[in-house]
Amino acid sequence: MSDYNDVPVEDDSIKLGQFLKLANLIESGGEAKQVLAGGIVRVNGEVETRRGRQLERGDVVSVAAKTARVGGEREWS
Repeated sequence: MSDYNDVPVEDDSIKLGQFLKLANLIESGGEAKQVLAGGIVRVNGEVETRRGRQLERGDVVSVAAKTARVGGEREWS
């Protein structure tokens, strides 16, 4: 699956629940609970149900037909 958007993150990792919202894969925290409980969230092709799962750069997250990758350039100060 290569049809996804790279979503920049500030740190080297981000929690799945936060990333779902940041990547516009869901609209609210309540929706995150529902999609995770429903088993329709995949991380790197495998079903994930833990909202607190730590994602790292390069991880690919999909919800139904929407897909995004944890990525982007890190800005150094």
